[in-house]
Amino acid sequence: QVQLVESGGGLVQAGGSLRLSCAASGSIFEISAMAWYRESPKKQRELVAHITSGANIFYSDSVKGRFTISRDNAKNTVFLQMNNLKPSDTAVYYCNADLSLLSSPDEEYEVWGQGTQVTVSS
Repeated sequence: QVQLVESGGGLVQAGGSLRLSCAASGSIFEISAMAWYRESPKKQRELVAHITSGANIFYSDSVKGRFTISRDNAKNTVFLQMNNLKPSDTAVYYCNADLSLLSSPDEEYEVWGQGTQVTVSS
């Protein structure tokens, strides 16, 4: 059993900052990549940022220059530092991981967290 647990969401004024964390736990062999997605009533779930175990990073154009993704491989944790937040960043943010298990190290699975709400007021 593997779990991703997010934390750090909340309510912030436009221009403010929040830091999201996501910790993976369970019988994990390896996490090849971790990512943050977001979803709102007006938009389908979209990729926000992605980081591989080798620290290759991708950002969506909408957050480039404002958000920073990082990970602590030793703690199976990924972070999303969000600065200069805009009302359009309001969404539920989901953590995602591509990982393999100790019981089957050659098979990769995709796991999702439960989501954390980020609300940016104008």
